[in-house]
Amino acid sequence: MTTLVPLRANAEARLALVIGNGAYSNVTALDNPVNDAVLMADSLRQVGFDVTLITEATQDKLIRAISDFGRRLREAGDDATGLFYYAGHGVQSFGSNYLLPVDIELRDAADLSLVGVPANAVLRQMFSARNQTNIVILDACRNNPFSAIPDLTDNGLAEMKAPTGTYLAYSTAPGEIAVDGGGSNSPFTEALARRLSTPGVPIEALFKDVRVEVLEATGGNQTPWDTSSLTVDFQFAPAVVLSAEEIQTRQLWESVRLSRDPVQVLLFLRASPSNPYTHEARALLQELMAQELQAEASAPQASLPQTSEQQAPALKVEPVDPVQSERDLIEQARQSGTAEAYRKYLDTFPAGAFSELARLELETILKSETGTDPIAAAPAASAPQAPASDTPASGPPQVVAFNAPLGVGDPELASRSIAELITGFPRFPPIEGLPEAVWKEKTCASCHQWEQSNLCEQAQNYVADKTRTVAKQHPLGGVFKEALGVWAQNGCQ
Repeated sequence: MTTLVPLRANAEARLALVIGNGAYSNVTALDNPVNDAVLMADSLRQVGFDVTLITEATQDKLIRAISDFGRRLREAGDDATGLFYYAGHGVQSFGSNYLLPVDIELRDAADLSLVGVPANAVLRQMFSARNQTNIVILDACRNNPFSAIPDLTDNGLAEMKAPTGTYLAYSTAPGEIAVDGGGSNSPFTEALARRLSTPGVPIEALFKDVRVEVLEATGGNQTPWDTSSLTVDFQFAPAVVLSAEEIQTRQLWESVRLSRDPVQVLLFLRASPSNPYTHEARALLQELMAQELQAEASAPQASLPQTSEQQAPALKVEPVDPVQSERDLIEQARQSGTAEAYRKYLDTFPAGAFSELARLELETILKSETGTDPIAAAPAASAPQAPASDTPASGPPQVVAFNAPLGVGDPELASRSIAELITGFPRFPPIEGLPEAVWKEKTCASCHQWEQSNLCEQAQNYVADKTRTVAKQHPLGGVFKEALGVWAQNGCQ
């Protein structure tokens, strides 16, 4: 199972103050800021922030919230991360930005600093905390509600200068106007909230992706802007760190996936039936098998010379093509996806070309429905038997070591160890009915990732379930499987 590893110590505090103002009493009301603030608060909580959410803030309430936020940030320590988010009306005057409380009333531009809240007040609180990372996000560049007041005709916000360690993000470029959004959220906040929980994305790359999405959503009319003086790497959601085993499984799956070899995919599923790539592997196997069936169906069939009986109209009988009937039956099973359909195929073709695929599908279906193992439950009579030449004359060995000769079976087996055999060539097809061109004269290592450790895991199955040893063929034969079981019982030494 994957684990999340934080970039810094687990004790690091993440504090956020989120403000959403829309119900203005004396200027144009806005539909989305409260929705935006709620969405952002929920998204920040999901990535570990302790969020204070304030909506429809009056001047007193907004000033008090900013002051409390600064105090909490100072108490949190140097490693804390502070984040301030504001959605609502915002204006600039003489190069300074002001956040507008919902009770603002303004008749003269000179009074703006008395009734508005300077955005620099937030930066001063963050600077006083001396913490390492601060983020300010302003979705506050709507139409200027005071455009009729002289000296307040500038649109948008001015670009601010922030102390070292600060990331500043605006919903649009300095001096430009952002849209409130036709839906329930602004395009900027909606895009940002959707990306916050993406693991391992640096903040700079995240806001670049937001910019691209907003540009597309607004037809190029709104360009989110950001500036940074951060001195450390920051990610809202830490990167997912895979274990060594997970990395090995992923690499193995990538090589199998790129091969597009149904044999390789089937062996991968058999070796790792419950890994994270099982669903993808099963889908690929179905795709490859469907392609193979289609190719075989469209291939020209060789016409056999007609006998005199076949030439006589009265005696003409349409022959049944066993190859075609098998293809039809496995295709019916594949399309229906039911246990009954796969059982029907196996009953008809217990050693058919697709029997291994059918058993795998049947096993998966039954496990998901009842938890039973169809391989163990299947009657021995329906399972393909090993050739007589593979049957040991004196039963399985009593002791088997990894690097010692097996001592049983024909001379080729008896004189060689497990370590030698798994690097050699298969004696039987790894999948029943597989054409010789696919497996003959190819080393076992080309299909199996056989090493002492994972071979031991496979051998444990033969100890726990004797039916598997009898019911399924092995590339190196039944004697080898029995020897593996004995080896496993002795601790795989």
